[in-house]
Amino acid sequence: MGKVTGFLEYRRKKPPERKPEERINDFRDMYVNPSEAELKEQAARCMNCGVPFCHTGCPLGNIIPDWNDLTYLGQYRDAIDRLHATNNFPDFTGRVCPAPCENSCVLAINDDPVTIKSIEWNIIDRAFKEGWVKAEPARMKTGKKVAVVGSGPAGLAAAQQLCRAGHDVTVFERADRIGGLLRYGIPEFKLEKKVVDRRLDQMKAEGVQFRASCNVGKDVSGQQLLKDFDAIVLAGGATLPRDLKAPGRENKGVHFAMDFLTQQNKVCEGDQLDPSTRISAEGKHVIVIGGGDTGADCVATSHRQKAKSVTQLELLPKPPEKRAADNPWPEWARIVRPSYALAEGGNIDYSVSTKEFVGENGVLKKIRLVRLEWVKSSNGTPPQMKEIPGSEFEIPADLVFLAMGFLGPEKDGILAQLGVQLDQRGNVQCDARFQTSVPKVFAAGDMRRGQSLVVWAIAEGRQAARAVDEFLMGVSQLEVPGGV
Repeated sequence: MGKVTGFLEYRRKKPPERKPEERINDFRDMYVNPSEAELKEQAARCMNCGVPFCHTGCPLGNIIPDWNDLTYLGQYRDAIDRLHATNNFPDFTGRVCPAPCENSCVLAINDDPVTIKSIEWNIIDRAFKEGWVKAEPARMKTGKKVAVVGSGPAGLAAAQQLCRAGHDVTVFERADRIGGLLRYGIPEFKLEKKVVDRRLDQMKAEGVQFRASCNVGKDVSGQQLLKDFDAIVLAGGATLPRDLKAPGRENKGVHFAMDFLTQQNKVCEGDQLDPSTRISAEGKHVIVIGGGDTGADCVATSHRQKAKSVTQLELLPKPPEKRAADNPWPEWARIVRPSYALAEGGNIDYSVSTKEFVGENGVLKKIRLVRLEWVKSSNGTPPQMKEIPGSEFEIPADLVFLAMGFLGPEKDGILAQLGVQLDQRGNVQCDARFQTSVPKVFAAGDMRRGQSLVVWAIAEGRQAARAVDEFLMGVSQLEVPGGV
């Protein structure tokens, strides 16, 4: 503990952001690095608790007090070693993770938590700048071959771990570039793709083979993978979007959120899109249905495309400003969180349901909505949604983006070919060792657990890699969350 009284002397300061009126004019990173003095001051707030609940709040079990202390002391080389001990990609989580660790920070019981996420991101950025992040190829090869299907955070984490264990790893990705959700699902201004590319360069130098534009289940069959590889890791994510079957859904102008975000990320990569299929918010009234991170990303991307107006709609009621009695620390705080996107413009409306997409000649013109009342039950069951009579209203809408979450992995293709069993939610069913119902086939990330966080995907990728290594070799030295 570098400064015993740090948490008493310093207040929490959020990482500096570019001003909203500036950043909406481009797709560059919205955050800027704090000064070293500011970073050390924030790190000094960590109390190095006897029981650091941030460990359990983090799915990766990151050793957070250690690298907070090392940052305060200026020992950044040791800090990145401690960070990499549990997390393959702190450059991803430090930027896009919602930081459940901060919700579990002991200081958050009666004060603002430590800025763990910002400290993590600055440690790894310094490490790359100083040249400390290098390829770590295996000392010995096992002769075993592993196929990883999907190049999102779960697939990349599994691939890197297995490659470092000495296996020959090939990552298959159906998109034209490697990165999965990191590449095409997260906007450039939240995760610049050069951050992804530098990690891919490291993995290539370690020996990981990448095959983009290869749709497993179509271009390569599941049976062929079973024949050619000693083990398979399914990490294709939860890519089946939740639809909204309201009248008028067929009108031109209603799109899934990921179609919109993927297109803009392709443009940021330099691709020239067909104008006839390009989804553009420029000069249009935009409605985003869904109050989560994907919805916020659609709001922010619409701002940057110069939308005329942007409105975000949420079915649920507005969360409270502070934790409710049934939501105690160290649980994830179910409170209202000011959106970075709405700080740039637009508004959000809670407890609203969509009744109809209204069009003219097949083209969306407005959306008909109704206000909701959430009625608490007397028997402890969740509140029930009821429409408020006479509360229907309309707002203009040229574009609607559906950002209501995902229903799990796509069931056709590779899953159908392999014949893996699914659980009740439609995800790939696995045992405690991440193995599916098909011998030598494993699964990790959103494909196994359903829609979740990048940090959970990395944690699952590491766990699945350990299980595969044990399956192939009988024993494994790979680390997993919790040090198991």
